[in-house]
Amino acid sequence: MNIFGAGCGVAMAFFVCFTSAQADQLVSKQMTSDELKWEPTPSGAQRAMLVGDEQKAGMYTYRARFPAGFKVQPHFHPDERVVTVMSGTLYMGYGEKFDEGAMKALPEGSVWTEPAKQPHFVWAKDGAVVIQVVGANGPSGVTRIDPK
Repeated sequence: MNIFGAGCGVAMAFFVCFTSAQADQLVSKQMTSDELKWEPTPSGAQRAMLVGDEQKAGMYTYRARFPAGFKVQPHFHPDERVVTVMSGTLYMGYGEKFDEGAMKALPEGSVWTEPAKQPHFVWAKDGAVVIQVVGANGPSGVTRIDPK
């Protein structure tokens, strides 16, 4: 094989890898809150995907609904996120240990950020809560932090 052939092979491999990692293009979409398809999660919450797919590269948006008293123990995600409280009041804190004293009450309309790999935890202490999560760097995931 000559240098030209080897170079073409490397370039083609790079092109295939690069294009397969690109995100799907955003498409036009309109949806009312009545059209959301809520699905149960293994943890007992509910979730409705709005845009994209958090398991793929690119942007995604979903809403999560937590019943009253619902706690999400410390965990982190590999990607950055911005979260908005759509209804209710959610208590949120950063850290590797669930610490009620470190939590801030975030009423409807509040926003918080989740930098990549930043441990955090939440609690729907006073009643049901709906949040909207926007991520721009999927694929995403959850890494739970074992209590110490």
